Amino acid sequence: VRPSSGPARPTRTASGSVAVPGARARVARAGRIYVEGRHDAELVEKVWGDDLRIEGVVVEYLEGVDDLPSIVDAFAPGPDARLGVLVDHLVPGTKEWRIAQGVTSEHALVVGHPYIDIWEAVKPASVGIEAWPRVPRGVDWKTGVCEALGWRVANTGEAWKRILDSVHSYKDLEPQLLGRVEELIDFVTAPS
Repeated sequence: VRPSSGPARPTRTASGSVAVPGARARVARAGRIYVEGRHDAELVEKVWGDDLRIEGVVVEYLEGVDDLPSIVDAFAPGPDARLGVLVDHLVPGTKEWRIAQGVTSEHALVVGHPYIDIWEAVKPASVGIEAWPRVPRGVDWKTGVCEALGWRVANTGEAWKRILDSVHSYKDLEPQLLGRVEELIDFVTAPS
């Protein structure tokens, strides 16, 4: 007698978490994750969106970090409303690093990745390239990347769509980004 098939194995979300079929989105928490840059927010949604909806965490686009301390103060983070912030190019000594040091609330966590732009957090092989090109200082990084790769696009938004379409799961991203986003999710969802 042919054995009957066993229970279906749980599927995984794009972030690698066990999927919860039929789960409804949780009512949004008071806490938030702010993400610097539209492309960054789109990438976080694509990979972690299912998990964030189950946890009730809203990701909001942050246009830049120049006024980050006052943005955090206006949010007024507290034990039941934690704030996580993901910043591009958060490297000691940079402008972004100095600005992030101005956030002092124990209920706010600012983390970042070392990349000039979120594009670099996508593994080159996932995009079908050998490596991200080096762009000379003084040249717009995204434009320089498109030119160096021979991507003839009307604007960098088209290039971003090509890059984002190549991301299917966390496996397409560099560990330096994965760890930071997971850290923010853990921080915002930690019990008060």
